[in-house]
Amino acid sequence: MADGAEGAGKALSDLVTERVSSFDGTGLAVHRLGAGRPVLLLHGLFSTAEVNWIKFGHAQKLADAGFEAIMPDLRAHGLSGKPHDPAAYPDDVLAQDVAALVDTLGLEEFDLVGFSLGARTAVRAVINGLRPRRLVLAGMGLEGLAGWNRRAAFFIDAIDRFDLIKRGDAAFMAMSFMKTMKIDRVAARLLLQSVADTEPVQLSALTMPTMVLCGDKDNDNGSAQKLVEALPNAQYVEIPGTHMSSVTEAAMGDALVRFLNG
Repeated sequence: MADGAEGAGKALSDLVTERVSSFDGTGLAVHRLGAGRPVLLLHGLFSTAEVNWIKFGHAQKLADAGFEAIMPDLRAHGLSGKPHDPAAYPDDVLAQDVAALVDTLGLEEFDLVGFSLGARTAVRAVINGLRPRRLVLAGMGLEGLAGWNRRAAFFIDAIDRFDLIKRGDAAFMAMSFMKTMKIDRVAARLLLQSVADTEPVQLSALTMPTMVLCGDKDNDNGSAQKLVEALPNAQYVEIPGTHMSSVTEAAMGDALVRFLNG
């Protein structure tokens, strides 16, 4: 069990949402559940903390295991700020937001978990100096870290053609998800251009114990196994699901608890 196991049994009704100012004054909505060692969880592109971590019970499992789940809505997502000024999206802005959040909340010993865009952000934050106790990279492969420009171009195209995309188009699912999530497309387009690529040689900075967690049918971001091989201290854990469905699986929360309690 994690330190602070008195948080076990916390009900979802104990979920608290607060607003934290990032390094440039942009407001970030931060959702917190449980008590104990902090776990900072970063959601995926066009998603929210609610969809990735709360809705399917992962945050509750962490709280019941004696952790505090700290779940920001990333810049341009959810209840967080969505500035339309290009100056609000410097390179690595999401990693800068994470560093500012850790500093503002006074987190010292903490774990860091990211799914998809959240995993990319976690990697960038560690390369830039953040030092979590343990790291989880979910829904991510080696090629997804170094090949962001291609992925970003796909989503930027979906934004630019948003009202023209029809069923059968390769971008239909992305457009539909953006519509469901009521994405601010101006802010999202700016954000997509701020994400920095990570070359394999940079992964030597990720020396902490790391779990690469991926659905058995998820190849959206390349090979999870190759990512494990490129990391200094990593293990691969497979759960059921595609890139979109793996976050709905109870196995994800179970895997997080097992690894973070190690």
